[in-house]
Amino acid sequence: MRMKNLHTHCRRFVVTCMLLAALAIRADASSHREAPLISNDPLADNTDVYAFRSPDNPNTITIIANYIPFELPEGGPNYYTFGENIRYEIHIKNKTTTTGDDITYRFTFTHVNEDPTTFFNIRLGKQNLKTTYTCEKSIDGGKTFVTIVSNGNVPPPNIGPRSIGNATVGLDTAYNQLIKNAIATTAEKEKVFCGPADDPFFVDLAGAFDVGSFRPEGNSVNAPKDGLARFNVHTIALQIPIKLLQKDGKSVNQAINILDPDFVIGVWASASRQQIKTLKNNGTQDFSGDWVQVSRLGMPLTNEAVIPVGMKDMWNTKYSSSTGDASFVPYFENPELALYMDDSQFGGAVPSLSALRIQTNSLGTYDFRNGKPGLYPLKGTSAVAGTALDDAQFGTILLPDNHSPRAVDILPIFYTGVPNEAPYQLATGKAGNPLASGKPFINNFLPTLSDMLRLNMAVPVTPRNSPDFSSDGLIKAAVLGLTDSRFDANANLQFIPNMDGFPNGRRLEDDVTTIELQAVSGVALAAIGLWYDDYNGSGSPVTPDLINVLSFTAGPTQNDTAFKPHFPYVQTPWRGFDHTIQARF
Repeated sequence: MRMKNLHTHCRRFVVTCMLLAALAIRADASSHREAPLISNDPLADNTDVYAFRSPDNPNTITIIANYIPFELPEGGPNYYTFGENIRYEIHIKNKTTTTGDDITYRFTFTHVNEDPTTFFNIRLGKQNLKTTYTCEKSIDGGKTFVTIVSNGNVPPPNIGPRSIGNATVGLDTAYNQLIKNAIATTAEKEKVFCGPADDPFFVDLAGAFDVGSFRPEGNSVNAPKDGLARFNVHTIALQIPIKLLQKDGKSVNQAINILDPDFVIGVWASASRQQIKTLKNNGTQDFSGDWVQVSRLGMPLTNEAVIPVGMKDMWNTKYSSSTGDASFVPYFENPELALYMDDSQFGGAVPSLSALRIQTNSLGTYDFRNGKPGLYPLKGTSAVAGTALDDAQFGTILLPDNHSPRAVDILPIFYTGVPNEAPYQLATGKAGNPLASGKPFINNFLPTLSDMLRLNMAVPVTPRNSPDFSSDGLIKAAVLGLTDSRFDANANLQFIPNMDGFPNGRRLEDDVTTIELQAVSGVALAAIGLWYDDYNGSGSPVTPDLINVLSFTAGPTQNDTAFKPHFPYVQTPWRGFDHTIQARF
């Protein structure tokens, strides 16, 4: 009887774990040049999306959408800037009863040459390719738009000290003053900034795309390298009062608790162009026809590292606030990355991922390798009754068949988020029963069946100067909730540092590449009690396999420069004149 109960508990525990893994797994990264068509259109290429509760203004949410990858700071004379004839949009969902956006911010940009007689971008106090913008807002699903910022100012590229600071030939100012001057405030107290910035994403791009040859330690000859260090992007940043984003207009102090489900939003960004471009023999061009979405980004790295090359361009055209993503489900049910964490497939060919191995016999039963049953043996049993795996809830999606093991963990984070209910809590307080209620640590459930970055706005901010702050995001919150005496004494709801981290939203500091790889290898499953294969049911589940996964990093674990403590938080763009890391002000 004891063994039977243990087996039943293990099965339940597995369910819990798998679903929690879902929430951590899609903690992706970036979308730089992620699809064939958009790689030829950098001005419309959406590279990253961030959404987090503002650390210095916690009654607001900051949303950042970056565009234009790999901007060399010295890339003149025609420096990058936002493109004309492009609609840049930030999309927000806060209801499940509507089919499209609930809030949309649309940005369009205009260029003016103040002195077309020179080849310099800035000369004698005048600027060429001077860029301004209009920001419009819709709260009726895009049917109507109202202008909230007109003639907004975009700072010029940070060319060098003579162009920016010189009183005779330049703009006679400090670059950071240009940034401050460019921050607009709307009638409803939204803050808006559009302009160049340091690219805040960090990743070993060379290792990642050499079939996953990450260099977590490297050596003196081939050390890990942040492939985006000293590159700039163009940022659209919004700081929005929570009451404007919450579906009923509530302020955050009206939340029932720190995981109030009514405070969940979904965020994604896009760029669209008109269908027809006509090139003229006088060097000009016209645009006409319907607007077509050419780039989108919700959860990072979805298109870059999950969707195969033959489907990438199609992915970019789909509208994330609708249910048009169903055709891509198979790529989440059996993700390609998992093949390189599986010794029966290609794991042996990628030694850098040797610390990451997917559970093949978790709790003595469950195999989550691609094409294996995963938790499907539990389908329709009493073990899953009343859980998210019940067909009466989401079992038809999470347990679709006996050969889609990651439908139960990877898929939900893209399509629904994770609710604060069994089995989606930490193993703390479960007494060995994975399907029991445990310690809550996430609720970003917004079941719109679409790919978005989901954020619960009620979760408090982890101060950036706190010793508990970690770029490991929600993974670190799980570790603290399982092992720290401040949090593991009971299953009561309490704020655990980094509950506001990725994949509950995405902070600028979050190491999403490492988090994602750890999650693909099952670390979030372990957090809710689905331990690794080397746990035998006795002693501590903190086994060598778990330690290996938690100790793994994808190489660079932080940005190449600090972030600003105040809006727009992204750092001043690198100055083209500088060879080394010097002051950029």
